[in-house]
Amino acid sequence: MALPIVVGVDGSEAGLQAADWGADEAALRGVPLRLVHASLWESYERAVFPGAPETSERVLRDVLVEAAVKRVQQRVPDMKIVTQVVAEGPVPLLVQEAHGASALILGSRDRSGVAELLPDSVSLAVAGRAECPVIVVRGGSEDRDGAVTRGRVVLGVGEEGASANAIRFALEEAERRGAVLEAVRAWVRPGHAPAGHPLIKGEPAHAREQSAVQALDAALGEVPAGVRLHRRVVEGSARHVLLDASHEADLLVLGARRRPGHFGLHLGRVAHAALTRSSCPVAVVPEQAQHI
Repeated sequence: MALPIVVGVDGSEAGLQAADWGADEAALRGVPLRLVHASLWESYERAVFPGAPETSERVLRDVLVEAAVKRVQQRVPDMKIVTQVVAEGPVPLLVQEAHGASALILGSRDRSGVAELLPDSVSLAVAGRAECPVIVVRGGSEDRDGAVTRGRVVLGVGEEGASANAIRFALEEAERRGAVLEAVRAWVRPGHAPAGHPLIKGEPAHAREQSAVQALDAALGEVPAGVRLHRRVVEGSARHVLLDASHEADLLVLGARRRPGHFGLHLGRVAHAALTRSSCPVAVVPEQAQHI
């Protein structure tokens, strides 16, 4: 049985844009779409961001879910849609929904003031705990309608062996969309070799770059014939390199390693930065747990 695409809807415009994205993703995969709403969502948001405006719960629940359904039906008329409203907080509900989903789609709420420097509280918490890929729909309003506009999926490849699930997910996404897959690995010049030093500019940096090339090739392995793959190694921190790449991408794919026995969020600095500042939707794909 094909697992559905699950979308968390919360009554916001970001939630409706996530429903658009989820409908397109479900259509690409040929699976049902499941729209879920946690009726305690607004209470959760106000607890984390006390300045957030209050919304009457009478306006939420069935009314807002129905609005999402109508929007999806207009976008993909034949889409099979299942809805559920649960009197629960959003994080535990969505993490539970992830157990039976092929992917979980969430919107990223825009905020003002200091809060705009933080990723959406629900998105961050769920992306750090879900057992399935979590796609957080980010980007400018002109790009967040779910449409594929650039024909490019960007994959951030980290340490060898740490990105296997993310690589597989990115390959499948690129193939479904007929998009170019740009696999990117960042490398950093050795600290003792400044970029402009005439005597030590060459060999240490060249060796580091070649190591990045070899690691990227080893991680990717054989690529399906239907995928157009561009390999790219770029000097710089992974955060800056991938955020730059997100400007020309439809989707940025990252792996998230789990560490059993640790409480709290398990997202690294790169994923945290992407969820905060990416110019396109971000897919966070859980990797094999690392035993320490």
